[in-house]
Amino acid sequence: MTDTTGAAPPSVRALVRQRRRRAASRFWRQYRAHRAGLVGLAGLALFALVALTAPLTVGSDVAGVTDAPGRPLEGPTAEFPLGTDRFGRDLLGLLVWGSRVSLLVGLLAAALSVVIGALVGITAGHFKGAYATVIMRVTDWFLVMPALVLAVALAAVMPRSLGTVILAIGVTSWPTTARLVRAQTLAVESRPYIERAKALGGGHGHIMTRHVLPNVMPLVLAQTTLMVSASILTEATLAFLGVGDPTVVSWGGMLQDAREAGAVSAGDWWYLVPPGIAIAGVALAFTLCGRAVESVLNPRLGVAR
Repeated sequence: MTDTTGAAPPSVRALVRQRRRRAASRFWRQYRAHRAGLVGLAGLALFALVALTAPLTVGSDVAGVTDAPGRPLEGPTAEFPLGTDRFGRDLLGLLVWGSRVSLLVGLLAAALSVVIGALVGITAGHFKGAYATVIMRVTDWFLVMPALVLAVALAAVMPRSLGTVILAIGVTSWPTTARLVRAQTLAVESRPYIERAKALGGGHGHIMTRHVLPNVMPLVLAQTTLMVSASILTEATLAFLGVGDPTVVSWGGMLQDAREAGAVSAGDWWYLVPPGIAIAGVALAFTLCGRAVESVLNPRLGVAR
């Protein structure tokens, strides 16, 4: 069937793609109005570029101890702009290479945490009753327990690897997301179209995946960007406490090496300051982006621009 101009009407898929493009354009237009969000996005782009190009700029052998290019604990020089560590390795190269591990752990741990929290929150808000009571009491238990203590305990009893660190962070930091998603799920399921969907025979899976999930996704997206910064800080803390993976280079691991080498008492600032600034910088960048995304997706929050 054609319209009066003789052209075929657009297909359903074309209409969906067109709506998505408009939504993405509207989101970017509103996001650009947040100056802090743009600063955070620029910072993330810089950190991502550094991490992705690390094999080309510093090489994978930068962490080698046997063939370290400098003297131990050498101060900043033209050859080593950030000095060397206790093994004589170039700290600038280690800082660049460590960005890969810190960002990877932060992203994967945040994704695991948000997935668990979203699953618990949606199911608890949908099924209610005894299931919701039990699962939310478990969530409350995780909320009152210090997440860092639980993460340290898990990382200490499991094999020391990046997977263990990611799992330890992810399974201890989901309760906040679960609480937020459950509240949003209860608000969505009180709307009339949910009742119509149930009256038309929509099952639990259909309601949760087709109606609830799309409505809580903006909250989940904003929570993910905020969780990444917390995950990076937790990974750095675990590495600093000595329960991280000793075979990889991360910013937290660099701080742990500096502590063991006595850099604090010796005044070797170049050993401590760069990884600390890097951790603070990437956490701040993710936080700024997360606040901007949260403000765009939920303007009622009134986040300052």
